[in-house]
Order: sequence, then C-alpha cells, then structure tokens
Amino acid sequence: MMPAARESLLDAAYTALARRPWSAVRMVDVAAAAGVSRQTLYNEFGSKEGLARALVRREADGYLAGVERALATHSDARERLTATAEWTAALARDNALVRAMLTGCWSERLPSPTLSAVPSTSAVPAQRRADGPLPSPGDFVAIVRDRAVVVISSPGPAPGINKSDLADLARSCELVVRLALSCVAAPPGEGGVADLVRSALHRQLAG
Repeated sequence: MMPAARESLLDAAYTALARRPWSAVRMVDVAAAAGVSRQTLYNEFGSKEGLARALVRREADGYLAGVERALATHSDARERLTATAEWTAALARDNALVRAMLTGCWSERLPSPTLSAVPSTSAVPAQRRADGPLPSPGDFVAIVRDRAVVVISSPGPAPGINKSDLADLARSCELVVRLALSCVAAPPGEGGVADLVRSALHRQLAG
C-alpha cells in the first residue's frame, strides 16, 4: 500500500475522531472516507487498536517534528526554547491526541492504546513501528529536553549559553518543557507562554 493511502486513512480516522467518540468510530466509515475497502484498511492496520496506535504514533511524530522546527527557527537559545514551549502549548490546545499524550490524561472520547509495545505480525514497516512502544509524558520531556540540548550546544552562535556546563543547560531545557506542559494543563493568558518562559530563563541562561 502506498504511504499516501495510509496517510489518507489516518486523516480519515482523525477527522472521524473529531466528530464522535473513538468508541463510535467505525472501520467501515474510515475506509469509505479514505476511498478504500474495509479489507484494505485491515490489511494496513490489522485492527481498530492498530489504527489507534498508528494514529497516536503519527501525532507524536508530528509534535516532535514541530519541536525540531521550533528549535531551528532562531539562533538565540532563549528564543529557541520559547518557540518550543509556544509550539507545545499551541498544538496541545488544538490537538486532543497530543494533549492526551503530553499530559497522560486520556478522555473517554479518545482511543487510549497501551504505551508498551504490543505483539506485531504486520508486514507493514510503519505499522510495526506503531505497534512498538509509544511515548509517555515523561518520555516526551526527555526527548524534547535532550534534543534542545543537542541543538543549543552544537557549534554555532548561541548567545547566553555556557556550553561547558551541559548539566545546567539540560536543567533549563527540562524546566521549559515542564513549564510548557503546565500551560497545557492550565492555559495562561494571551502571550503568557512566552512571558513565562522568558522569565524562567532569565537567570538560567543569563550571560
């Protein structure tokens, strides 16, 4: 099956989930919306649980790709971390699956696949990956923190960073990620995420 067709099925499942609880989403309707047979859908994902895992995996990957973009947007460490926090809060506000993944709070409307790996007999590489471990909130904190440390401490201009002290940098990056997650749970006012992050980083990253 072409990757584009798999994406179309995931798009259809995401759209269906926005309209009704996952328990009411039918595989036949997802297949019809994507313009494929129900058998094709089962061949690709194996089951409704497999579809749920694939959907969660895709949204997790999309969030982390956005983190990469945010970190690449600026050369200044504070602005990189501010952009990452703003992306986290904004996407979680708009995407219920991302919000659930980042907070661990899965509503009854959502699929809630087990985060541990499940036995996979799929011949589809993307599905075998989806059947593997899914990231927990703690995993996301570590992934984003570690990625930010790598980007900020890499050669190139990064004003305000003492690159010899990666431990302090890691603590600052983790602080920002956790601050962003707190903004997901209790959204601040307009512009509040950036203000909170810049204030928190004022001392940590001061030159």
